[in-house]
Amino acid sequence: MGSPDEVRRERLEELRRRMAAIPARGAGASARVPLGDASGGVHGAPLPVPSPLAALLPEGGLVKGAVVEYSGAGSLLTGLLAAVTAAGGHAAAVALPRLGLLAAAEMGAHLGRLAVVPDPGPDPLEIASVLLDGLDLVVLGLGGRAVPPSRAKVLAARARSKGAALVVTGGAWSGSVLRIDARVAGYDGLGRGRGRLRTVRLDVCVRGRSAPPRTGQLALTPREGRVEWVAGQSDSVYATATEAVG
Repeated sequence: MGSPDEVRRERLEELRRRMAAIPARGAGASARVPLGDASGGVHGAPLPVPSPLAALLPEGGLVKGAVVEYSGAGSLLTGLLAAVTAAGGHAAAVALPRLGLLAAAEMGAHLGRLAVVPDPGPDPLEIASVLLDGLDLVVLGLGGRAVPPSRAKVLAARARSKGAALVVTGGAWSGSVLRIDARVAGYDGLGRGRGRLRTVRLDVCVRGRSAPPRTGQLALTPREGRVEWVAGQSDSVYATATEAVG
């Protein structure tokens, strides 16, 4: 074992080697074709999300080059990763040790396009910075950290220059363009048959910098051997309940 600095450098070099091995991405953001885009826009069409969430987002997906704050149910974070990789994109989950790969696969994720770094060491932001160089989406767990505005600006600028979306969760971040809050509204299917949980319902609130909050309900339900996101009834009370958050 080397010194902590040597271990850190080796980890970063290994990540860079893995990024270079991703097809059509090793040459950097300027050489890659943005996911879902065949022609226009600085970074192309937004990244796909679970379909009922798309109706709540101003651009209908995650804008490339933007930073999004997320709080609440981990299942929807998994759904974001699944949607991007299922559509042919590449994504990473950093400092999210409770991320369930089985759940992601059941949502349709292509696990070969998903990098998982459950223990990024003392500086997960630096690991995320490396991953932004070659991926479409990076989901970063902050572990309760309050990220200094200076570092937040640097990482946001890197996401913007590389055309990658960055979703941060579990901490304090300044300067995000969008915030998504999700909370469990209820469960269906308990106590029926073998008692297996069948559906989870989430109340979701999306807030942008200049637009009024948009609220709705999403449901995660099994269907034909998979689990799918479907739209539920909107909950207008949730917007008021979350106004004090952030």
